[in-house]
Amino acid sequence: MSAPARTPPAPPRLAGVSRRQRRVAYSLVAIGFVLVLGTVGFYVLTGTGWIDSFYFESMLATGQGPPFTLISSGAKLFASFMAFVSVGTVVSTLIVNLGPIVGHLWREGIEEAEREIRRAERELARDVRERP
Repeated sequence: MSAPARTPPAPPRLAGVSRRQRRVAYSLVAIGFVLVLGTVGFYVLTGTGWIDSFYFESMLATGQGPPFTLISSGAKLFASFMAFVSVGTVVSTLIVNLGPIVGHLWREGIEEAEREIRRAERELARDVRERP
């Protein structure tokens, strides 16, 4: 007879750090990683300075598009790849951080609408009873 399977222990929680703070921290790390990766890649592939490389990557990450035309095919392919990765990262982090807030507001709005509907139904039923 074998021993029952044991579940692994839960990872330790950081004292005083809320879920929202962790989500924000993970998001900032992800965006920072993508910015560093893109900046280094553009610095190596295009030969531009660090500032221009950072500027190029930040324009891609925010969906603004490339601020200047790239010459080499390698840089163009890297820019195409980084556009998908960086925009995806920014959009994902926005969804992860704003999703719970929007969901909460949505539920509050639905609950308020349902209360208004019930109140209107009660008033309508009262008006119907009061008619001769």
